[in-house]
Parts: sequence; C-alpha cells; structure tokens
Amino acid sequence: MNDASLAAQQVRYEQLSFWRNPAAAVFAFAFPIVFLIVFGTLNSGVTVHVNNHRVSYDDYYIPALITYGIIGASFTNLAVQMSIRRDSGVLKRIRGTPLPSWVFMTGVIGSSLIVSVLLTVFTTVFGMVVYHVQAPHHIPALIVTLAVSATVFCALGLALAAVIPNGDAAPAISNLVILPLVFISGTFFPIDQSSVLARVASYFPVRHFIAATYAAFDPASTSSSGFQGNDLLVLGAWGAAGLIVAVRRFRWEPRRT
Repeated sequence: MNDASLAAQQVRYEQLSFWRNPAAAVFAFAFPIVFLIVFGTLNSGVTVHVNNHRVSYDDYYIPALITYGIIGASFTNLAVQMSIRRDSGVLKRIRGTPLPSWVFMTGVIGSSLIVSVLLTVFTTVFGMVVYHVQAPHHIPALIVTLAVSATVFCALGLALAAVIPNGDAAPAISNLVILPLVFISGTFFPIDQSSVLARVASYFPVRHFIAATYAAFDPASTSSSGFQGNDLLVLGAWGAAGLIVAVRRFRWEPRRT
C-alpha cells in the first residue's frame, strides 16, 4: 500500500471513530445550531453595521457562526483529543507501530477538515432555509478561506496539545484560550473597529477568520473575488507559528507527574 492510500485509510479510520461516538458527533453539529436559534431569534429583524454598510444580523451571524463551529472541530477538538490520547498511552502505542507519524497526523487533521466542511454546509443550509440568509456570493474564496483557516486552527490545536500538562486539564485550558478570543473578535455581534477590544482581537487569528469568511458571503465585499489577502496572510502566519511549536514540542509519551 502506497503512502497516499495509507493516509486515506487513516482518515477513514478517524472518521469512523468520530461517528461511532454519537454523543460527541451530535454535539459538534448541534452546538452551533443552538447558538443560531438563540441569537437569530433574539435578533430577528435587527440590522448591524458591518464594513460601512448595514446588513441583517443573520447575514452577519451565519459566517461568524461557521467560523466558531470550525474552530471547535479543529482547534478545540484536536487540543483535547490529542492530550487525552497522550495521557491514556494511545499515542505511545501508535508510535511503536509501523504506522508513520505523519500518516497518523494526516488522518487526524483530515478527519477534522471533513467535519469542518460538513459543519459549514449544514449551518449554511439551515440558515438559508430557516432564517432566509443569503447564499455565499464568492464560492472559490469561501472554499480557500475555510481550507486555510481549518488547517491553521488544526496546527494551533496540536501546538496547544503540546503544552497542555495532562488530559484532565485539556478542556479547561483550550476553552480558556479560545472563548475570550471568540467573544472579542465579534463572533456573536459585530465589534466597533475603533474599540480597544477590536485592536486586541486584530492580533489574533479568530478575528481574521471571521472577516475573511464574511467577505466570501458579502455581495458588497471590497474585493470583487471575495478573497481577503491580508486576513489570509495573518492566518497563515499563525498557522506557521503553530506548526513550529507542534513540531518542536509535541510529545507522544504521557508527561511524568
């Protein structure tokens, strides 16, 4: 079996493992929809000011919510999952098999990317059918943005897993890292770009992920193609930093107490 086939088999195995845990799978897809129902209903008929023009709240919230779902499926999921696998000795046993390390990592990341795609489609269709939001206007830009961003947050999730001391602490630490950024980046409501919070958020990848995703949906995007080059560059820089930390610090054996 060649390397490509081996990697594809590992992705398939990770997907089977994901769907064989119905509670986790349902939670991953239901969580964003619950947020959409709550905030979409509370802000029904509300318009918000985004990029110098007013749009309906739901048209802004769907792209932002998609980013939240993907961050959960990539960053949070990988940080927690890999920490628990390391503590339980699973990673050590995998390292002792003939399976190349890169194939295992490809399977884990590939599975997260598949879940991210399904989350995007599910959330978008639900928003279009139930809340009558606009369909994405720049499909190529959306595909590239989501692919780049999901990969970036996978790298950051692996980097965080490398520094988390144990599996028990993984959920608390990963949420402590990401939730403040989710709120100050304007996931649930646009943030005034002149505010201190917006300036702080501009240094981190979540804000740029939201901006690039919203531009792919926005018919009035400042870029005719919907691509946000600056936002993608910032995301790429964070992804490179996460990859460096993951490569240098990731451990397969449980940490000694």
